[in-house]
Amino acid sequence: MRALPVRRTATTFLCTALLLGTAGPVYAATHDDTAREAVAAAPQAPVPGADALLAQVKTLGDIGGVLKPVTDLLDTALKADNGQLPAADAAKLGDAVKAAIAAVTAAAPKGAELPATPQLPATPQLPATPQLPLGGAPAAQAPMDLKGDALAALQKAVDTLLKAVTGGDPTAVLPAATAVVTGLVNVVVATVLGGGLPVPNLPGLPALPKLPTDALPLPKLPV
Repeated sequence: MRALPVRRTATTFLCTALLLGTAGPVYAATHDDTAREAVAAAPQAPVPGADALLAQVKTLGDIGGVLKPVTDLLDTALKADNGQLPAADAAKLGDAVKAAIAAVTAAAPKGAELPATPQLPATPQLPATPQLPLGGAPAAQAPMDLKGDALAALQKAVDTLLKAVTGGDPTAVLPAATAVVTGLVNVVVATVLGGGLPVPNLPGLPALPKLPTDALPLPKLPV
């Protein structure tokens, strides 16, 4: 008769162990979820001094955003039968390129607006001064102007290609596609040279060309 309490005690321990064994994983999962929520709710601190590098990353991302839709258009056009595409397909590919170029153009930094100057009284007109010779060098352009011009030229080349792939003349496709490839290269080079990116350091690469402003001779002032 004394064995009964022992059996009850063993049964109690067994039930307790089973309950703990079932509840353990549930508690652990709940605890993990709570820890993750606490980490997510904690204030996020960016990497110190990363602003300049983030701007460079954004510049590279802009190049990728233009490269993909343009290369999609080129790949589809050059593989199409006689270089011709249905108007709807050509329009869809062209709209993707236009949207990518517009996004990059809209994100370009704009110069600060100058405050309005007060109206001055009219002054007597002075004789025109002779223009100083600059040795026939091209006018200097800011890096952002170079990139903007390259994007505009690329859009024009894309429009020409879209007309070629829907115009029924297969011979017009290859020259138009070549112009698009050249325009895309111009966008990449203008972005790399004028985007404040680090100088390439891979051994064997040729030296980067200087910006046009370095080629302008300084005019001599009269003594």
